Amino acid sequence: MNEKINDQQLFDLSCDLLSRQSVTPLDEGCQDLMIAHLKPLGFAIEPMIFEDTTNLWARRGTSGPLFCFAGHTDVVPVGNLDKWLNPPFSPKLIDGMLHGRGAADMKGSLAAMLIATERFVKQYPDHNGSIAFLITSDEEGPFINGTTRVIDTLEARNEKIQYCIVGEPSSTHHLGDIVKNGRRGSLTGDLTIHGKQGHVAYPHLAINPIHLAMPALDELSNTVWDNGNASFPPTSLQISNINGGTGAGNVIPGELQVQFNLRYSTELTFEKIITRVTQILAKHKLDYDIDWTYNGLPFLTDHGNLLDAVKGSIKEITGLETDPQTTGGTSDGRFIAPTGAQLVELGPVNATIHQVNECVKFSDLELLTDVYQRILEKLLLD
Repeated sequence: MNEKINDQQLFDLSCDLLSRQSVTPLDEGCQDLMIAHLKPLGFAIEPMIFEDTTNLWARRGTSGPLFCFAGHTDVVPVGNLDKWLNPPFSPKLIDGMLHGRGAADMKGSLAAMLIATERFVKQYPDHNGSIAFLITSDEEGPFINGTTRVIDTLEARNEKIQYCIVGEPSSTHHLGDIVKNGRRGSLTGDLTIHGKQGHVAYPHLAINPIHLAMPALDELSNTVWDNGNASFPPTSLQISNINGGTGAGNVIPGELQVQFNLRYSTELTFEKIITRVTQILAKHKLDYDIDWTYNGLPFLTDHGNLLDAVKGSIKEITGLETDPQTTGGTSDGRFIAPTGAQLVELGPVNATIHQVNECVKFSDLELLTDVYQRILEKLLLD
């Protein structure tokens, strides 16, 4: 390899993680690799395996405040292998970009967390408080047996995280230009509207649920749920799936399935949304059933020691003034923040996440390592 690598330790660790085919919910030894780095630093290692999901809770120290790095070792499927410039699990540096599935989301962040922690602990072995790692192999999947169950375990024994950095790829153009200091809530509705199946030539003998549903769906999709606030955009309802009919062109269907999702601000709650949806459905006199999936509550860290430390560290290392935002999808932060933790998502540029040829600028991972270490210094030193 002819390209210059300034931080060989970080590069080797990143490549070791990237070479493991840890497609959700597989871990493929990633957490064992992390344990091998953490145990010599004095971390107490506590694997938490729930069903098909491998989780890790590792902690150094017993006093507060408890600072936690959180993340995931699983990656999304690679898709069409023929479209990859380089095999997705054979990491390679090409023109300064580290290629491989998970490079940006989020094995690069995991490597940066480990190296930053190792350097911090060796330099400051008697630091204040505690450092922890909360790692799961099921963030990209159904998220049933991952971070949420680890948090349940910690809550049951009153082990509280005060500060948490989630290594999700938050940046847009340059490392640290954007961090996520909150996320919208997510609520999914699976709606079944009942009609009566029949022949299209005899509509008086049938009840077409598609026709009945149209006015209600139009009202749902055009309702102004709120106007957002200083930290969150307005709530959005999007219809994501619709299915009706038998496949035959001469049959009126007996039912219609509709799936929709709301990404909502702190102006609303699950209960308020459900009440308004059911009022709209009742107004249109539909015969229906609906199942709700509670994907996550909105959360926000709009001030405090953590956000100050993150902003200050990014400024010192990169020279950038970071912009805290709450846009985008969900993350496992939705399980951690409700416990009372201050939480910020900080990671590399997200331009290629979940795409073929996923890659990250390796120099950004070097900067990220320095930023993570500086955050630890700001929060755990006198």
